[in-house]
Amino acid sequence: MYDYLIIGAGFAGSVMAERFASQFNKKVLIVEKRNHIAGNAYDEYDEHGILVHKYGPHIFHTNSKQVFDYLSLFTEWRFYEHKVLANYRGELFPIPINRITINKFFGLSLTAEEEIKNFLLSKAEKRYPIMNSEDIIVNQVGRELFEAFFKNYTKKQWNLEPNELAPTVCGRIPVRFNDDCRYFTDKYQFMPKDGYTKMFERMLNHKNIEIVLNTDFKKIINDVKFEKMIYTGPIDYYFDYLHGKLPYRSIRFEWENIEEANYQSTAQVNFVDSSIDYTRVVEHKYLSGEISKTTTISREYPHNNGEPFYPIPSEMNRKLYSKYKEEQVKEKNTIFCGRLAEYQYYNMDQVVGNVLSILSKL
Repeated sequence: MYDYLIIGAGFAGSVMAERFASQFNKKVLIVEKRNHIAGNAYDEYDEHGILVHKYGPHIFHTNSKQVFDYLSLFTEWRFYEHKVLANYRGELFPIPINRITINKFFGLSLTAEEEIKNFLLSKAEKRYPIMNSEDIIVNQVGRELFEAFFKNYTKKQWNLEPNELAPTVCGRIPVRFNDDCRYFTDKYQFMPKDGYTKMFERMLNHKNIEIVLNTDFKKIINDVKFEKMIYTGPIDYYFDYLHGKLPYRSIRFEWENIEEANYQSTAQVNFVDSSIDYTRVVEHKYLSGEISKTTTISREYPHNNGEPFYPIPSEMNRKLYSKYKEEQVKEKNTIFCGRLAEYQYYNMDQVVGNVLSILSKL
């Protein structure tokens, strides 16, 4: 007999399990369909001894001291500030757009932040109301920068035009008027010193927690006795696709080990031209700080089939999800949380923060 049956061993499920076990002395069973814990944050050493993020780069950043302090119970940290370059027609530009990007793209030599602001104002196309991702970018930086750095990349990533996507998709990326090339500006920017998988192992190493891998919860649900369920999987699957399938984007990874110390000058290069099929190249040793004679890269090819990675934030999909949201209310014995269960694009720290908030109310 378990107090809680938790479906999924990613951030949402694992934080729930750890808190219930350690703080409330509850007996927990985690059921995970994959052959490993840690969800999409899972990392492992490849055959060349390089720690790689199997499901794409997971860069930890947060402004929440509560989230940082909580995860610090299970890992030491390595300071790391993520930097991204965009490859546009063979040239590299800092992303998010900043003064360096603007000067290089337009052949200018602007120095003062006020000059950059005024220049972008002269390029901006005022849109009101802001209805979609094209609106929010064109409204900030104008059509030339939008078409160079956002339009084709977004289409490759989501298989939708920016004007078909919610403003939050492209609106997540700021525009800067200085030379700050960091992708994030959060107070806490670190990577788990031993990797994410080790952090999850410590989190789930408790006498009150049992884990079953390689198992679809629907195949064992009638054989397990429990008081309440925490569900972190795809919400449409839980309800047997009652209202139809919710669309997700997945990614196919192409891996390559290169006999050089480094392949590119930073961890991530985005390929924003439509002529190149993949969206980005990630060099994984930057993320861990490893020193080795070879380096491993991954190229990412987004597609519609495969593991559900990203809920697609369009108005049509939001309406479909709302039907499942209404079904959730009827499930008095189940708590739904996490990116897939809430059909919401969350960062890792947001998932942890949401779970800690849920727990505080229980």
